[in-house]
Formats: sequence, C-alpha cells, structure tokens
Amino acid sequence: MGLKRCMDCRVKPAMTKVKDPIAMKFSGELTVKAPRQRVYEAVRDARFFASCVDGVRDLEETGPDAYAAVFETKVAYMKFAFKVAVQVVRAEPPRQIEAKIEGTPLGIVGRLTASSLTTLAEAGDETKISYDVEAALTGKLGSLGQPVLRAKAKEMEKQFAARLAAAFAPSAAP
Repeated sequence: MGLKRCMDCRVKPAMTKVKDPIAMKFSGELTVKAPRQRVYEAVRDARFFASCVDGVRDLEETGPDAYAAVFETKVAYMKFAFKVAVQVVRAEPPRQIEAKIEGTPLGIVGRLTASSLTTLAEAGDETKISYDVEAALTGKLGSLGQPVLRAKAKEMEKQFAARLAAAFAPSAAP
C-alpha cells in the first residue's frame, strides 16, 4: 500500500513583508571657539572625528575619503553593533563636507543608510557647525520607532558637541 498524495495539501510559502525603512531627518547647530579652517581640518581628520563619536572603534581607511569602522551603541534596552562604511562624497574646504554612510548590524538583520551634510560658517572668532542628516533604518533597529531613535540621536549630538568643544578648549591648544 503506497502513500497517496493529497493535491489539496500543498504547503504554501509564507509571505513575509519586509517593513518599510524608518526614514528620519536630523539637523542641528553647534558653535566651537576656533577658526573655521582649523575646525574644518579637524573634522576632515577621520581619527579625530571618530574620537568625538561615542562607540566608534576599529577605524580604518579603505580608500581615498573612504573609511570602515565598527560602531557600538545602546538604544533603549538593546545593544547594537554595526559595521559601517563612510564615503566622503564632496568636500569644499573650509565650508562643507558631504558623506554617505552605510551600516549593517552585527548579529541581527537590518540596515542603516544615511547621508550627512555639514556646513561650517565663521561667527567672529568662533565657527558655527550646521548639520543635516537623513537616515533610514530597517530591521529590529527600525522597529524601535522614531521617538526612541530621535532621543538617541540628541544624546549622541550632545556627546559629540562636548567632545568637539573640549578638543578646541584653550587648554587643549598646542
């Protein structure tokens, strides 16, 4: 007695829809007590810039104006680590820097893509730094929602501004 094949019992593949990416825009300004050219040179130095961003490690130059690193952060109750690639796509000394960022989280499915535009303007003996960032997140990180991610971005901005200001403080001058 052989097995009878049931034509009505076919297994249909489950269709899983990938969530649309969470797109966010961030912008802000900060002021540093240093001349614009000096600030520009500092933020164009990848090692210096990375030292101002909490959680960046293993920075390496992969090509002209191209870098790779690991970025670790905690968002809400979860820790994330990303392999990130940064490409400076446009630099107009000492006025603007535009970069593209792509990241893949380690250990979970998802993706981070971002573009940033940083503009430096003279303000007397200070430099005003304005930035605009557009970021898209997919996967588990994207599921956290904009309010949580915006709060994390503001926290990171404050840390970055404090480190940048400290680097240009009079006692830090050569």
